Amino acid sequence: MLSLDRLRVLHAVGTHGSVQAAADALYVSPSAVSQQIAKLEREVGQHLLERNGRGVRLTPAAELLTARTTEVLTLLEAIEGDLDDLRDVVAGPVRISAFPTAARGIGPLLLRDLIDRHPGLEPSLSEHEPTESLPLLARGDIDVVIAQDWFNAPLALPTGLHRVALFDDVVDIALPCSHRLAKRRTVRLEELANDGWITWPAQSICHDWLVHTLRSKGHEPQIRHTAGEHATQLALVSAGLGFAVMPRLGRDHIPDGVAIVAVEPTLHRHLFAAWRANAAHRSNIEAVRVSLLHVAATMSRSGRSPARRRTAVVAG
Repeated sequence: MLSLDRLRVLHAVGTHGSVQAAADALYVSPSAVSQQIAKLEREVGQHLLERNGRGVRLTPAAELLTARTTEVLTLLEAIEGDLDDLRDVVAGPVRISAFPTAARGIGPLLLRDLIDRHPGLEPSLSEHEPTESLPLLARGDIDVVIAQDWFNAPLALPTGLHRVALFDDVVDIALPCSHRLAKRRTVRLEELANDGWITWPAQSICHDWLVHTLRSKGHEPQIRHTAGEHATQLALVSAGLGFAVMPRLGRDHIPDGVAIVAVEPTLHRHLFAAWRANAAHRSNIEAVRVSLLHVAATMSRSGRSPARRRTAVVAG
C-alpha cells in the first residue's frame, strides 16, 4: 500500500514547484524530501520527477498521484467531519495561524474563548504571514488562518478556501516627535513620500503594500530600515531614524519621542479568517469561526477593535 506521508511530500513538490520549496513548506530538509520521493518511486516502480531548468516537474505518473492524493485528502477530511457529527462534541486539536499583530491582538482572546466554550478542544496558535499560512491551509497543515489584505491590494485566496471578514484595522503613521509634521492631527502619505521609511522586511504584505501605494501616487519610497517587530520599528522612530506605518491592532507601547498621527484619507487593512471549504462542517473549525466572530464583536463593542466590524462572507 502506498504511503500517505510520501504522497503528501510529492503533493508538496507539485504544489510548490521544487524540492527546496516543498522542504520549506513542510519544515524538513531538502534531502528528507528527496529521500521520501525516492522511496515512493521504488514503491510505484516509476520516475516521478524530471529536471526542469533549476527546478523539477512532475512526470505523468506523479501528476496522476498528486491528483488522486488531493482526492484522498479531501475524503479524509470529510470522514473526520462525519466522525465529528457522530461524536457530537467539540474536542481534540485545531491548528490556528495568525499574522503577528493579529496573534498578539486577537490570539489570546480567541484561545481563551475557545477553551472556555469547549474544554475538550485543544487549540494551538502559530505565527505566519498570510503568504505562508494560506498555502499551508490549502494543503491541510493548518485548519484556520487569520489573515489580512489592504483596501487597495486585495489578496487572492488559493482555490478551495472560504473566508469571513472580521473587521478593518485602521493604520496611522509613527513619526519622531522632532519631525516637522509630528504635531499635525492628520498627514497625507504624499507629504512623507520623499523622507525615510522604516518598514517590514521585503516581500512581506505590509512592505509590498507600502511600496505599491507610494508608487501608485508617483513616488519612489525611500526605505531606510526594515524590521519585523513593531517594537523595533518604534525604537528606530524614537531615535529619529525615520517613520513607520503603524496599525492599531496589537499595537505596542508607544515609547517616548514618538508621535502617532492619523492618515488622511484613512488607511485601513481588512482582517479575515479562512478555512478549507471541504472542512467547513468540521465541528472544531466551526467552533473557531464562531469564537472569532464573537471576539471581533466583543472588541468592537468595547472599543478595543481598530474599526467597524465587517461581516460579509466571501467564497475564495
